[in-house]
Amino acid sequence: MPNKTDWNTAIKPLMKKYGKKKHPLDYQNLYQLIVAVVLSARATDKYINQVSPAFFEAFPAFDPLKNADEETLYRYIKGIPGYRHKAKWLLAMAQKVSDEKDITLTIGALTALPGIGRKSANVIMREAGVKPEGVIVDLHVVRVAPRLGIAKGNDPVKIEQQLMKKLPQKFWDAGMAISFLGREICRPTNPKCEECPMNAVCVYYKKLRKKK
Repeated sequence: MPNKTDWNTAIKPLMKKYGKKKHPLDYQNLYQLIVAVVLSARATDKYINQVSPAFFEAFPAFDPLKNADEETLYRYIKGIPGYRHKAKWLLAMAQKVSDEKDITLTIGALTALPGIGRKSANVIMREAGVKPEGVIVDLHVVRVAPRLGIAKGNDPVKIEQQLMKKLPQKFWDAGMAISFLGREICRPTNPKCEECPMNAVCVYYKKLRKKK
């Protein structure tokens, strides 16, 4: 039964496969990471990687970004969902932060910045290599974690709370690993269960096998 699974042990194959893998967003420094994460909400990482180079060439740091206006930013990000809100957030952030060195890499400090919620803060902290204070829960994790049996429901906040309880803090990076699993193997339709490193404990896989 899923409640009896020792997730401290069960999660290890997943961490071995994906634990060190870089986030799909392209970035060269903390500034670019933060901007890319803000822009990526409700957009694909692939699309953000296509439009961000021109944005970063025009605005290579927070300081030049703060001197821009919304209309100027629109030229670079107009195809991104919610681009008007994101332009406002980025400009407000640039007014608040003059240099990336001034940013404190904690959940509290990051979520105090415009346009950054808890999921985004977790992504930024993970990529920056600091000790996690939470677990990344994106749309892939919302789908895959219940399949595995490590969480229930479809509320990202509640799923994160469950993951933090089930896993020791050293494995809180499992959120990103579960996300990669969802992107590559545990697809919404026709998941590649036979090659999944988690099929030994996966509730969804066990149900499939019973039907055969």
